[in-house]
Amino acid sequence: MKHTITHNIVRSSTFKESLVIIYPFKATITKLSRQQNQFTLNCSHGNMTKTCPKDHTTTFDQDLEYSSEASGCPEHFKWIHEDLKPWKSTGITREMLESGKSISQLRIVIIQGKAYLEVYGPSFQTRDVFTIWGILQLLRLYPGKVPDLELLFETGDVPVVLKERFQGPNAMPLPPIFHYCGRKDTFDIVFPDWSFWGWAELAIRPWEAEMQSIEEGNKKVEWKDRAPYAFWKGNKRVSLKRYALTKCNASTQHDSYAHIYSLHWDKEVAQGFQNTKLADQCTHRYKIYVEGVSWSVSEKYILACDSMTLFIDPMHYDFFTRSLVPWQHYWPIRSTNQSMCSDIKYAVDWGNANPDKAEQIGKAGTRFIYENLKMNFVYDYMLHVLTEYAKLLRFKPTIPAGAVEVCSENVACPMYGIWRQYLVDSMVKSPSATPPCTMSSPYDEEEAEE
Repeated sequence: MKHTITHNIVRSSTFKESLVIIYPFKATITKLSRQQNQFTLNCSHGNMTKTCPKDHTTTFDQDLEYSSEASGCPEHFKWIHEDLKPWKSTGITREMLESGKSISQLRIVIIQGKAYLEVYGPSFQTRDVFTIWGILQLLRLYPGKVPDLELLFETGDVPVVLKERFQGPNAMPLPPIFHYCGRKDTFDIVFPDWSFWGWAELAIRPWEAEMQSIEEGNKKVEWKDRAPYAFWKGNKRVSLKRYALTKCNASTQHDSYAHIYSLHWDKEVAQGFQNTKLADQCTHRYKIYVEGVSWSVSEKYILACDSMTLFIDPMHYDFFTRSLVPWQHYWPIRSTNQSMCSDIKYAVDWGNANPDKAEQIGKAGTRFIYENLKMNFVYDYMLHVLTEYAKLLRFKPTIPAGAVEVCSENVACPMYGIWRQYLVDSMVKSPSATPPCTMSSPYDEEEAEE
């Protein structure tokens, strides 16, 4: 999709230069206390500055008591142990980290509660901005709890740490790369994607607001009154699976078991996204999830719709989907051209013949999302994976010469329009009143293989 915005970061042709803020602003932060613990973001265009306010908060009164005991983390947190297992025996050396620079876009450093960023390559749209924003909000939510660390982040679609390159006698040093998704043949460390704080280019709001809208949308049409067909809407041009899915579209031959709509995002942008509001897409008994270039952000929105989700044989996983159970949270569909349409038709026919059971599967998938993907659990996952990762570092994190400090002010204040609005809407206003959830023990070998 061709949709350009003026980023708040400017990169050189070699993409080696650090962040450069291009809009003037003045930001201040309210000092925190027990009586007044609200973070603020005050952007004023009176002065030109590229730095963070000297008094911006990175620590908090550590004696402040939580209002409740820690709860147990959701099941999918166990996968943190699996993602970090390749470095369990060796630890992570400086050599390992540096070997991943060529396949990363960002280096993120956290030292004493402050974040620093070095940019190595371009990111699609504003994925980098919203990813960094999420980490900055984590530092606000749990001030003083994120350990010192250095990490590399890949912001593209496809996992990059292929196992075949890093195993065997001639293996290269294994780089720890954080990424939005993983695959069975990769070592990428899975991390929540940028859209939890908003996808401004597609007018998808921060997750909490979008989830609430979808929940309201679910109430508009009772499950038994929904269209008894499978539904999918998206860009078919990004994968062969999606293109094959369009062959299953409603027709006399297929008895209208699937309603497939291909989007052209340029047109949707021009029309103000009137046809892509997620809360308006919970009108069918069945919804289809199919990967794009790799995993798709659409996954959580589809599962949140109460409809029985038909998963077309995904190759990739994000940080929570490995704990979804087939026929309990979703219905699996084979991805071959010969099987896809017949599998979808079978699932629709079965569901319409067994509506109570189909509704139960749909609502179980939605319940998984609403119970396990609350923003506090998203932040807790981030905290735990970063904490466990930092334990593996065999070197002292340092600030690279080419890095700059980043904070909520010099990320959000230079933005404008819905980009700024989404950042502000998803901003953490105060430290958490409850402690992070308690991590459970790792999977045993058999559980991890299932």
